[in-house]
Amino acid sequence: MTYQSDRYRQVRVETASSVDLVIMLYRGAIRFLAEAEEAMVARDIPGAHRCLVRSQEIVAELMGSLNLDAGEVAVNLSRLYDYMQRRLIEANLRKDPAAAREVRALLGELLGAWETIAAQERASVPAYAVASVTTA
Repeated sequence: MTYQSDRYRQVRVETASSVDLVIMLYRGAIRFLAEAEEAMVARDIPGAHRCLVRSQEIVAELMGSLNLDAGEVAVNLSRLYDYMQRRLIEANLRKDPAAAREVRALLGELLGAWETIAAQERASVPAYAVASVTTA
């Protein structure tokens, strides 16, 4: 069963649009932060560390994917991601669930915006294009 779920995940990533990939990254970071918060409350230091590092890696990936020549929105996102990274480092050093919760809330707000963008993209695709992709 693990092979099948890994294969499904791989195909899903390989066929996703760039916006859908960003959404997957956001969801992953949010999930890891929730797990980190739980681990901190349970005093599971290694578990909290692992989840916080995974969140940092995802935020770093989001930062690296930005095209800063694209304009003010990209520059502002870069600054926000940088702030998130600093808060995640603080959360990990101090095992501070409040810092992790703050970053999770920021990512949650941004996730909503990305989901809106994805919905608008899907709505703009002609129905015949979707039908031809699903029947191919």
